Amino acid sequence: MAHIKRLIVIVLFERVDLLDVTGPAEVFSLLQREMDEPTGYQVVLATETLAPVMTSAGVRVLPDATFADLAHRRIDTLVVPGAVEVDKERRVRAVVEPSSVVQWVKTLAANTRRTASVCVGAHVLAAAGLLDGRRATTHWSTAQQLAEDHPAVKVDADPIFIRDRNVWTGAGLTACLDLALALVADDFGERLALRVARQLVMFLKRPSGQSQFSASLEPASTTRRMDALRHYIMSHVGQPITIADLAEQAHVSDRQLTRLFKTELNTTPAAYIESVRVEIARNRLETTDEPLGRIAEVCGFNTTDTLNRAFRRTLDTTPAEYRNRFRTLS
Repeated sequence: MAHIKRLIVIVLFERVDLLDVTGPAEVFSLLQREMDEPTGYQVVLATETLAPVMTSAGVRVLPDATFADLAHRRIDTLVVPGAVEVDKERRVRAVVEPSSVVQWVKTLAANTRRTASVCVGAHVLAAAGLLDGRRATTHWSTAQQLAEDHPAVKVDADPIFIRDRNVWTGAGLTACLDLALALVADDFGERLALRVARQLVMFLKRPSGQSQFSASLEPASTTRRMDALRHYIMSHVGQPITIADLAEQAHVSDRQLTRLFKTELNTTPAAYIESVRVEIARNRLETTDEPLGRIAEVCGFNTTDTLNRAFRRTLDTTPAEYRNRFRTLS
C-alpha cells in the first residue's frame, strides 16, 4: 500500500521573516522521526519564481516550486508567513506586498483543506479576504494595524494562536512552533505532537488560550507615578488592594486613577491587579508543588474558587490543567 504524505505549502516572498518559514518546516520535518510509517508531511516552499528569496535575516532561501506549479494540486495545509518594517517613529508595521502574492494565496487557499498564518502573515490572509468574519490573532505589535486595515476581521491580540474553522492564525515569531505543533496534534494526535515538542526541547507545549502577554514583561510606563503603582501592586499582591488604596498612593481621585490606567496601560486597575496575580500564580504552578489553596492565598485570590475563575477568564483553563501542562519540576 502506498503511503500518502500530506502536502504542506509554505509561501515565500522577499523580506519574509526567516523563522516564520523555518520554524514550522522544522516541526513538520521532526514529525517523521516520531512516526512508525512514512506518512507525515511533504513540505514545499513556494513563490512566484524559482529564484532565491532574500529573507529578513539576510539568508537566501531556495524555493521548491512556483505558485503556478501548485495551482492545480490539492494542498493539505497552506502556511503563510509574514514580513515587517520599522517606520521613522520606530513603530513596527506589517508589510503586505506584492499584491500578486496576495492573489496567489487567495487562489491556492481555495484548493486547500486548511490555511494558517504565522505572526504577521495574518495581514496577508486578511488582504486576501480569508479572515473576513473570522476571529484571528497576529503579533501584538501589529494587531491594531490589522484591525484598522480590515474591519471585517475580529482581531484578538491576546492568544498565541486561534483556530476559526479551517483557518488558523498565530501570534509572535516563536509562537510559530506552538501553532505548528497544534497542527500536528490536530492531524496525528496530542501524544505524537508532544513527542515532537520533546525533540525541539520545548518543555512546554502551550494551548491556544495562553496569552501572548505577561504582566511582568509589559513595557515600562511613561510616568514615575504609574511605575510606583505597579511596584505597590507587586509588593502587596497577597493583600486586598482596592481602587481607593491605589488612588491614595497616587494622590489622585478614583476617577483619575482609572483614567491613568487606561492611558498608561490600556486596562483597568482591577484587570491589571488580576493579571499580576495570575502571572505570579502561573509561576508557582510551574515551579512548585504548593497546593492550590496556598497559591490562591499567597497571590491574593484567597480561595481556590476565585483562583479558578481568574484562570478560566484570562487563560481559558484551570490551575490544575495549567500545572499539568507547564510544571517544570522533574
